[in-house]
Parts: sequence; structure tokens; C-alpha cells
Amino acid sequence: MTTPQQPPADRAEEIARAWQREQPGLPVDSIGILTRIHHAAKLLADERRRVLARVGMDAATLDLLSTLRRSGAPYRLSTRELAARCLITPGAVTQRVDRARQDGLVRRLAADPGTRTVQVELTAEGHHAVEHAVDGLLTYEHGLIEALAPEEQQELARLLAVLVQDLNSRVQ
Repeated sequence: MTTPQQPPADRAEEIARAWQREQPGLPVDSIGILTRIHHAAKLLADERRRVLARVGMDAATLDLLSTLRRSGAPYRLSTRELAARCLITPGAVTQRVDRARQDGLVRRLAADPGTRTVQVELTAEGHHAVEHAVDGLLTYEHGLIEALAPEEQQELARLLAVLVQDLNSRVQ
């Protein structure tokens, strides 16, 4: 028996059966997939926040710094590129950059003459901070998927890529 404070590990089948009982003929196949994805996403997001808090970084800062680090030397992107790659608004980029700049993790470079394009560059401190955070986070998260064999991990990644690609074309 479960209590309200401790939900069962997986309620998707129970939810699907209940809807089939209450409204026979209702298509419930998505519950077994999307409910589990939603539950996993919540658990993973909560855990990521806890792990990042241990290294003194929040998810928004990690996203900004990681995007700059993955861009390759000289680890510099325009605010427009950052917004596109981080999937956020230009206003959100400005807020993230301002916070990271105050912490010495990035610097803004003046726009070239005749342009309004602002470049954001990772500092040496930012480079160190993001590598430390990513190393700890990815090592930890690798352990979270060890319940799946390597070939199952690859298959799940492939199937999720198909689903996400289709969702991107349908939902936006």
C-alpha cells in the first residue's frame, strides 16, 4: 500500500487501466510512455538541481557556460547565437550573462564598429567552473542510466530522438 507521501515507483499502468475502466475505448497507449517520460524528467531535473547545487552552479548558468565551452576556441558567441542554442529569449540571455559576468565566469566584448552584435566569451574562471561542473554531473548521471545495458541505452536514445524530432515538428 502506498501513502500520499510516497508514490509508487510507476503508476502508468494503473492510470491507463483506470481510464480504460472509466471510459472504455479511450486511447490510453500514450500513458505508458508519456507519463513515464514526465516522471523520469521530473526525477532527473530534481536530481540535477541537487548535484549542481553541490558544485555551486544553477542549471541556467550551466547551460550558458556549457554552450560557450562546446562552441570551441575562442569560446565566444553572440548573444543571438546563445539565445538560439540555449533555446531561450534574448532577455533571458541578458539575465544569464549579467549574473555570470558578475561572478567572473564570462565577459562581454564590445560590438564591432558599425554593428550592435555583442559577443560573450568564457573567462578562464568560467572555463574551469564549467569543466568541473560538467565532469561531476555527467559522471553522476552516467550512473543513473546503468540499469540499462549499453545497447538498451543506445536504443532508448535513438527512440527518444525520433520522438523529440516528431514532437518538434508538431508542437511548435
